[in-house]
Amino acid sequence: MTHVRFSLGQKMISHVLVGVNDFDRSLSFYQALMQLLGLEMKFKDLERPWAGWKHPELARPLFVVGKPFDGGLATPGNGQMTALLAMNRKTVRNAHALALKLNGTCEGVPGLRPEYHPDFYGAYFRDPEGNKLCVCCHDPE
Repeated sequence: MTHVRFSLGQKMISHVLVGVNDFDRSLSFYQALMQLLGLEMKFKDLERPWAGWKHPELARPLFVVGKPFDGGLATPGNGQMTALLAMNRKTVRNAHALALKLNGTCEGVPGLRPEYHPDFYGAYFRDPEGNKLCVCCHDPE
């Protein structure tokens, strides 16, 4: 079932890029988070600097972090958020705890959000640069 969900997502989104200013700090944060979520690094270019991750079985979608292409300052957008899938609720809890341990900030503790649907289980946090993320699972316990 999860594989189908990723395959369908592949038809809609090519990649998401989150702008960062301190690439080294952000790379440490996202390497740990992506590993916990079972995503693998597709590329890392320290000269640009940017890095991208993907599901092990698919070429896309990609989750990318990097300095803005125009050389300007990266700033988090109000109302913008990237939501990453977790395989289960335990992984949601672990991802939230890891994000806080890596100097992220809490934007919503792990738990059910029945206003979205009865099985939506998610956690919200910001990376060290202030970008808002959600890690969620849509499956029953």
